[in-house]
Amino acid sequence: MARLPVISGDEFVKAVAKIGFVRDRTQGSHMILIGLAGRRLSVPRHRELGRGLLRALIRDAGLTRDEFLRLLR
Repeated sequence: MARLPVISGDEFVKAVAKIGFVRDRTQGSHMILIGLAGRRLSVPRHRELGRGLLRALIRDAGLTRDEFLRLLR
C-alpha cells in the first residue's frame, strides 16, 4: 500500500471531479463539493492537506486509497 502524497486542496478537488464531484460554492477558505449521490465534502483551500485530513476526505468521498491514487494520475 503506497503512502498518500502531500497534495493541495485544489489538487484534491481536481481528482474527485473525475468521478462526478462538482464545486457548489466557496465558504470562507473551504470549497463545498457535491457528488452524484448527494454527498457533500468540505475541502480546505490549503497548500498542503495533512495526511489524516486527506484520509478522511477520501473516506467521505466513498473511495479507497488505491482508487484515489488512480484518480491523481
